[in-house]
Amino acid sequence: MSTPLVPVAHGSRDPRSAATVRELVERVREQAPGTEVHESFLDLSEPLVTDVLRRLHQRGHRRAVVVPLLLGSAFHARVDLPALVAGVRADCPGFDVRVSDVLGVDPVLEQVALDRLAGAGLGPGSGLVVSAVGSSDAGANAAVAGLAARWEARLGIPVTEAFASAAEPDVPSAVRRLRARGVGRVALASWFLAPGRLPDRIAALAREADREVFLAEPLGPDPRVATAVLRRYEAAQNRVPAR
Repeated sequence: MSTPLVPVAHGSRDPRSAATVRELVERVREQAPGTEVHESFLDLSEPLVTDVLRRLHQRGHRRAVVVPLLLGSAFHARVDLPALVAGVRADCPGFDVRVSDVLGVDPVLEQVALDRLAGAGLGPGSGLVVSAVGSSDAGANAAVAGLAARWEARLGIPVTEAFASAAEPDVPSAVRRLRARGVGRVALASWFLAPGRLPDRIAALAREADREVFLAEPLGPDPRVATAVLRRYEAAQNRVPAR
């Protein structure tokens, strides 16, 4: 049997989030005919990743690859998911569950996010806020700050990061930073995979700071995101497991 692919997203109480993940997984299936692809979630949405993996083991699969649909490597990637997978391995002896790298800050995903800014009219006098979830992990926040710095060099306009929670600057502070640099028109880029409560909160704060702000959509079920998922899957399959 081919090795099943299990993309796992965080999960959300907002149904738009799970719907977007399912659309993305459908794009993955279209690009990988013959491969079993099963969406899953860490929490708040169903099916849970642990349930999906146990069902695969019960059906006779001896291996599965889990691909975290996460744009940063922080607590969920480093603690939550490994603990859940360890529990499955303990309950399912001989089941080789491999976990790929997160999607992370990938050049392809960066281009998808930039493409979402079409129509923003970025040019002289404009500035850009790159919005992300925020984390207690300094490295995850630094990755977003590095993304903002690269975009500033690429676009030739002021760019700064902003976080929904757990990190600074927040959106109002980020907009003030841009204003202090002489920015008149502000656009908000979304470093989120799917819509949900946190992106909505960021959008509301951005509108309070600038009623004319341009709000870009999340990455969503773009075929290029699906291709990145398959690259993580293939890399994990080819990796020699630790002994």
